[in-house]
Amino acid sequence: MHSTVIIQQERSPVPSPPPARRRPQDRLAALDGLRLLAALMVVAYHYIAFSSGAWPEPSEKLFPTAYVPASYGWLGVQLFFLISGFVICMSAWGKSIGDFAVSRAARLYPAYWFAVLTVSLAVALFPVVNSAPRLSNVAVNLTMLQDPFGVAPVDGVYWTLWVEVRFYLLFALVVAWRGLTYRRAVAFCLLWGAAAAVAATAGSPLLTTLLMPGDAWYFIAGVAFYLMHRFRPNLLLWLIVGGCFLAGQHFLLEAHRNAEHYMGHRVPQWPSVLLLALFFAALAAVALGLTRRITWGRLSTAGVLTYPLYLLHERMGWIVIKYADGLLPRPLLLVTLVTVMLAAAWLVHRLVERPLARLVRQGLRRALAEIRAGHAQA
Repeated sequence: MHSTVIIQQERSPVPSPPPARRRPQDRLAALDGLRLLAALMVVAYHYIAFSSGAWPEPSEKLFPTAYVPASYGWLGVQLFFLISGFVICMSAWGKSIGDFAVSRAARLYPAYWFAVLTVSLAVALFPVVNSAPRLSNVAVNLTMLQDPFGVAPVDGVYWTLWVEVRFYLLFALVVAWRGLTYRRAVAFCLLWGAAAAVAATAGSPLLTTLLMPGDAWYFIAGVAFYLMHRFRPNLLLWLIVGGCFLAGQHFLLEAHRNAEHYMGHRVPQWPSVLLLALFFAALAAVALGLTRRITWGRLSTAGVLTYPLYLLHERMGWIVIKYADGLLPRPLLLVTLVTVMLAAAWLVHRLVERPLARLVRQGLRRALAEIRAGHAQA
């Protein structure tokens, strides 16, 4: 994993990529379906398997059949990270670092701001499962930087956003600021993988924070899968993906143990590794074009619901469970709750996320244009 073999083109073992076989603007419905699957897995985990205190008794007793598959729902996060590596590489292609930053800010913040305020208000009005957050903590949460500032998140699921933001920063600083190319993307995968391996053994909190040795492998594999999708696969890309799977399953077992702690019960480890293998296989199918015939339009709609659903579902869902338990049979309560949360996610997307994202994008683009104009004049 030496950078010189990537940077020096005349000696590089990285084959020159053929012309792109996919248009960058093609929307992949299969990815939207996988996003929905990942979100529903996380929802099932939090509503059934997670020891939240919303239910009056442990999930093993209330859901003797459903609690086992729900206990692996936390793996939806790893699937999200895989998809993110693929999608970020796809969306950054042909963009400047400024345009990339604008697109990410407009994508992440509008629904997030709404969710932070809504969840904070809901928990303050109904502190039956979680205590109301302090106003100062809510304010910090609006920046999405609560983790590095050591502030409690308004909702537990928001920890993954700081992981995503660090990936964006690494990707932008290492690749996007010079313009994204095949060789730079491959170099990024190799260098980040090597650096994450060093960080895993160095014991440095700073290196661990920056390089994320526990989660890096999913993003790197996602980037490699996108390169396969755009330029066709080759041995080097398959080696990157295979190495990421082997490293990822090692750190996955530690994540499995953490999930057991939050659930309060143990489940076998081998299904976690099997599910990770299936996730990699699903991304490989997308990368190789095996899913190109999946064009169902409703999957694209489902894809845009996943982010608001993810942001809103946990603590607000627990409040509903706490108050509604006993009013409906529990399986019907869960189905109704998930349906309501999906409907709420659709409303947030249509009424909040889309219009606010448009305003954020326009404002940041104007600011970016002014910066560029000032630089040109200087």
